[in-house]
Amino acid sequence: MSLLKEKLTEKIEIWRPRIKTLATQYGETVIDQVTIGQVIGGMRGIRSLITDISYLDPNEGIRYRGYTLEEVFQKLPKPADAEMPYVEGLVFLLLTGDIPTEDEVNDVMDEFRKRRILPRYVYEVIDAFPENSHPMAIFSTAILTMSRESFFNVKYQAGIPKTDYWEPTFEDALNLLAKLPSIAAYIYAKLYRNGKMAPCNPELDMAGNFAHMMGINKPYDDVSRLHFILHADHESGNVSAHAGHLVASSLSDIYLSISAMINALAGPLHGLANQEVLKWLHALREKMGCGIPTDDEMRQFVWDTLNSGLVIPGFGHAVLRKTDPRYMLQREFSLKHLPDNPIFKYVDKLYHLVPPILEEHGKAKNPWPNVDAQSGVIQWHYGVKEYEFYTVLFGIGRAIGVTANIIWDRALGYPLERPKSLTTQMLEDLAHKYSSAL
Repeated sequence: MSLLKEKLTEKIEIWRPRIKTLATQYGETVIDQVTIGQVIGGMRGIRSLITDISYLDPNEGIRYRGYTLEEVFQKLPKPADAEMPYVEGLVFLLLTGDIPTEDEVNDVMDEFRKRRILPRYVYEVIDAFPENSHPMAIFSTAILTMSRESFFNVKYQAGIPKTDYWEPTFEDALNLLAKLPSIAAYIYAKLYRNGKMAPCNPELDMAGNFAHMMGINKPYDDVSRLHFILHADHESGNVSAHAGHLVASSLSDIYLSISAMINALAGPLHGLANQEVLKWLHALREKMGCGIPTDDEMRQFVWDTLNSGLVIPGFGHAVLRKTDPRYMLQREFSLKHLPDNPIFKYVDKLYHLVPPILEEHGKAKNPWPNVDAQSGVIQWHYGVKEYEFYTVLFGIGRAIGVTANIIWDRALGYPLERPKSLTTQMLEDLAHKYSSAL
């Protein structure tokens, strides 16, 4: 048994009694109330899901297993020649809640090495797509196709006990995570590089190997580590994470569930935000004659944008009430590695000028930049200039957190998700009932 699976088994046995106690002794305890606005507004803010993998703190940003992102990047082991931690170390942390040792990271790396080989039919499925296909459609389908590889499906058909559902799910999850970089790199090669891709290098870590297959030199390996870790999870209620949870709650296998997660991520209101920011930045730079505007010119442009009824892409967040720590980590990397990049100079100027303008404007609850304001700029700098591919990179990272959640969902026996719906007439009746009682 691998060190990761051994540690995870130990943790699951400790956790199961906690959930049983909550369900049996405190099942009727009320923890939230629901307003009509929340029902109509997409259930935003309703506390009705459980995850121990991550938590979005309004004042500190995302926490992975209780650790802030700054702590995660400080504490996780790093390759000898790298600034950023191993992605494999994050996999261990999200699954077990423990910061891994070097040996435990090497154990996960070894598991990934054994599982990296992509079946020939996956390449054939990718090749079958028309050249003008969106990479997210190809990515989702390639993952979906591998459902035939599911170890969970075999065990389920054989009558495995419910308490053991997590084990074949764990195997499926590691098999998929190990293959995602190869799938993504091959899609990139097919669509943008005439099918030319460097072969997998099993001696490298997950992110280092991805950079190698993409054919991009250092420090793009660190860019990949940074990107995958920052996007790994964001609680379980965001659209992509919840789609993966929801599908998995029906006992669909990891491949079906993560394909659904990718489909949700592909929507313009979710995973496409970073490419929209970069498009906007390029349009802004062209408007400015490709020069660096003065502070007054930039302020005027921001005010003109807001007064025309538009928003400033990359600023604001539904939950956070400070600058997104994911943005700050990318900003620190950019200040070190691409300070003279003309697009980053725009981002840097907007970072200083936009928040006070939004505060004066008064309509933004959070006037500070979020992760999407920066991530596309770094990819562009290192040669990945195809906007539509950015969400595939997002998907690789997000799959790490969602698979960890699904494994724990199965380990703790969480049921099929099935919220109750109301009709518009019922809401109107409730509105009149409670408003007349005031």
